[in-house]
Amino acid sequence: MSEARREEPAAGIDDMSVRYGLTVAVDSVTLAVERGCVYALLGRNGAGKSSIVRCLLGQQRPSAGRATLFGEDAWKSRRSAMARVGVVPEEPDVPPEMTAAEAVAFCARLYPTFDRAGVGRRLEKFGVPTAVPAGRLSKGQKGQLGLALALAPRPDLLVLDDPTLGLDVVARKELYEELVGELADRGTTVFLTTHDLAGVETIADRVGVLTDGRLTLDEELETLKSRFRRLRFGTTTADPDPALDRELASLGSLGLVRGSWGLETVLSRFDEGAFGRLTARADVVGAEVSGMSLEEIFIAVNTGQGEVW
Repeated sequence: MSEARREEPAAGIDDMSVRYGLTVAVDSVTLAVERGCVYALLGRNGAGKSSIVRCLLGQQRPSAGRATLFGEDAWKSRRSAMARVGVVPEEPDVPPEMTAAEAVAFCARLYPTFDRAGVGRRLEKFGVPTAVPAGRLSKGQKGQLGLALALAPRPDLLVLDDPTLGLDVVARKELYEELVGELADRGTTVFLTTHDLAGVETIADRVGVLTDGRLTLDEELETLKSRFRRLRFGTTTADPDPALDRELASLGSLGLVRGSWGLETVLSRFDEGAFGRLTARADVVGAEVSGMSLEEIFIAVNTGQGEVW
């Protein structure tokens, strides 16, 4: 295998658009899921996440551009590429009348690398009964069964479409812990969409944010968190000086909120030097900055308080 081929991303989207009639669900999106990476794609309902997942899995042909798996067009190479991909869909897809044991037996016949013993250990660990029809399992048990089946063939890429939707706190924690352990053991590449920002923050390497079909953020999680800050400060004047507005703009301010305690804004381009110049101003008092969680950053980006870049 050539060096160039080994370096191909496990999955990618290349200037891809998806339209449904006159509605644009995905608008010229480009992203790459590098091998060994955990890439979390975030967005509000209707942002285009599910359309991207369907195209990435070769289930839907994009209106423009393309999705790739291991460097090949996902639509054209789906049959061969999907043998290397594990999928946990948003809604469990094990037939409700089929037991876990029957699902394992069925899937084991499809994949020569299927780790049947590993599935058994995982189901036992999380108390998933193997003789009960899937339709009678709890939401958490269905999630663990889906993850076990997806991981059993030892996939190179794991795709999870909002896997914790509807799970309680304990079930979400168990699923993420199991996923983290799997990543540590095998270095599996993961692409996931989720609304559970607090949970995904513990495992994601890179984050993308979709807003109305467009990719508004795409960067390493730690880099993202290092440049976003919440700023609170007071002023000695009733109306901020235009020069202060320019200082805030240089820090990527997403809009000022005034309260009894003073002014607050989210900075999207935090820089120590620029912050030092801001605090040195005679009309600025008590300036304080604090870090932000991924959830707080997501909310700030999606509240329409100005451009991030």
